[in-house]
Amino acid sequence: MTPQDARQYAPATQRNSEPIIEVLLQVLPESGTILEIASGTGEHAVFFAPKLSPRLWLPTDANPQLRASISAWAEHFGCSNLYPPLELDVRELVWPVENRTFDWLNQEPIVAIVNINMIHISPWSACLGLMAGAGRILPAGGILYLYGPFKQGGEHTAESNAAFDKSLRAQNPEWGVRNLDDVVAVASAQNLSLKQIYQMPANNLSVVFEHNPDNRISTIPEAI
Repeated sequence: MTPQDARQYAPATQRNSEPIIEVLLQVLPESGTILEIASGTGEHAVFFAPKLSPRLWLPTDANPQLRASISAWAEHFGCSNLYPPLELDVRELVWPVENRTFDWLNQEPIVAIVNINMIHISPWSACLGLMAGAGRILPAGGILYLYGPFKQGGEHTAESNAAFDKSLRAQNPEWGVRNLDDVVAVASAQNLSLKQIYQMPANNLSVVFEHNPDNRISTIPEAI
């Protein structure tokens, strides 16, 4: 099998890549390494990386088939600022980027974490692990970016989200659209302060947290 044969496709990436990059260009630090958690097919990685240069993009995924897809997409496009994908499960107590010596991470430390469409298609323990890892890894002022559907005030924001939530829970009772208040609470426990919420197409949100060692309590701002 050639690397190109390993490429997988996710239709949602075709729809949300442009809106997401518009937000990332506003909220990410201007340099350093961006750690992507649950990179999936790799289509986002090859779309974002060249547009975010000189930042460096580090994709990860727990699924070996998806890591193969990421590598295949990277070879297809030849992105110079895109690292090879790492195996990473957010529920691990120590992530690979913490217990290995990577010269390139010493030169360009991780300054932000990007996580797209994961916490609703995984157990709640994955959200907890994501927040714990972000709290350990991000420097002061580092950014955690989440994208996906969320409940607000415990209620779905659209009938389509309610139907999506029902379908997710039918597939796996541990999955489901998360309540934003709950996500903010577990983030706050890891010194991650809610910075901004952006309304996105198809009833999704971009949710931006900032690592705040002082652990100041933040309120939920109005979405823009």
